[in-house]
Amino acid sequence: MSAQRFAELDAVVVGSGPNGLAAAVTLARAGLRVQVLESQDTIGGGARTLDLGLAPGITHDICSAVQPLALASPFFRAFDVRARGVELRTPEASYAQPLDDEPAAIAWRDVERTAAGLGADAAAWRATLGTLAAHWDLVVELSLGDKRSVPSALLSPRTLAAAPMFGALLGLQGTAAWNLPFRTERARALLTGVASHAIGDLPSLALGATSALLGTLAHGTGWPIPVGGSQAIIDALVADLRAHGGEIVTGHHVSTWRDVPSARAVLLDTTAGAAADILANRLPRSLEDSLRRFRHGNAAAKVDFVLSGPVPWRDAEVGRAGTQHLGGTRAQMAAAEAEVAAGRVPEHPVTLVSDPSVGDPSRIQAGLRPLWAYAHVPTGDTTDPTELVTRQIERFAPGFRDVVVASRGVSAADMPHHNPALVGGDISLGQVTMWRMIARPTARWDPYRLADTGWYLCSAATPPGPGVHGMNGWHAAQRVLRHEFGIHELPDLSPQTADVTGSATDPSHPRS
Repeated sequence: MSAQRFAELDAVVVGSGPNGLAAAVTLARAGLRVQVLESQDTIGGGARTLDLGLAPGITHDICSAVQPLALASPFFRAFDVRARGVELRTPEASYAQPLDDEPAAIAWRDVERTAAGLGADAAAWRATLGTLAAHWDLVVELSLGDKRSVPSALLSPRTLAAAPMFGALLGLQGTAAWNLPFRTERARALLTGVASHAIGDLPSLALGATSALLGTLAHGTGWPIPVGGSQAIIDALVADLRAHGGEIVTGHHVSTWRDVPSARAVLLDTTAGAAADILANRLPRSLEDSLRRFRHGNAAAKVDFVLSGPVPWRDAEVGRAGTQHLGGTRAQMAAAEAEVAAGRVPEHPVTLVSDPSVGDPSRIQAGLRPLWAYAHVPTGDTTDPTELVTRQIERFAPGFRDVVVASRGVSAADMPHHNPALVGGDISLGQVTMWRMIARPTARWDPYRLADTGWYLCSAATPPGPGVHGMNGWHAAQRVLRHEFGIHELPDLSPQTADVTGSATDPSHPRS
């Protein structure tokens, strides 16, 4: 499809990941003429589900399989993916932390059941994660804001319990005091494992914030698995965009501003460095330099497996969770992450694993099932991770090799082949530190607006950072509506039956 089909465009979005599509849907709902440009032949960026040809009928989630924020993100709550036919199933256990010398620690959906398995730390888990889970919506608002405005949650009397606890847990887990308030290795490892959804130093404030948010949601909403794969969420966004007059053009690579059709606003769901390259010499020099200085973080190397049966976990309870965090004890995980930070591939890397059939049995075809896994490695590492990940799974699931039918390893260096934004395997699109979660990618008051150019950055390289939540795109789209079109009221994103595709010719349309 030609990128020039529309006679006029109000907005162009470069990149069709969750953030790009969140921005595009928001703008189209406001009555704008929107076009999305995607360099790949398939839509969805890090949330695609594809048949890799490893086994008949078996599909794999290319980057993200489990979606902890699909029920919690303010954008997805406004968009209401469930009302659009996306089935999100939450396993009875959100995540598990197997250990070498004792039973695994399990984060069940039920706080009490989780606490009961933590022995001496039962009361501490209830007081911290239990309190936060009861106010999960406030925790989400505190975590997923634009880092520039005061969250309205702070003005609510309900925050008197949640906000101080969130701050205390973040502070403890992000500093040398991170062993408090927990006394057992099982509780400490359970909370540290969930921090591994970000890649960085342990302990650190940014990873402490990750563990506090995702640990809260493990009990508050659960960690849902989309039936059919993460692509189901992407398909719902695409359907809404097209229903409101938007277009998507695949196979259209943007390397310079000249590759983008004329529009009043352009939003880039790209890395900060790619934004600087596309707009080379068209931005204020200080801004261009700042974008180029935004460093990439360490990386993930991915392995897609096809199995003939479930993973034979030594502790059978581990298999009831939708996600497994493999790294052992808190000290072992911290040592592995330190190796990565030093540029070395650990012998036992922190590894995340998920069998989506735990929540979605339809992913099993002819007795075969997909298994999703990635390991933390240095940026740009060229090692095929298959053996590395297989050994780490075997550590906690002896006999795993016997159920592997096929596999495909993707090194950190090769991750950009299916998503150019994942430079060197950096799935976060930039360093994950507390400073860089605020000054992301720069310390400017408006981190989305690329000066007075009509161009914006809407990717995970902006606040609130990485994750399938659409908030980066939603925050950027709000600024586009306000600055470029004078629209100050957010459009309703809920499912509607009214056909508004004629809005482009409506006399009240912002460009008319």
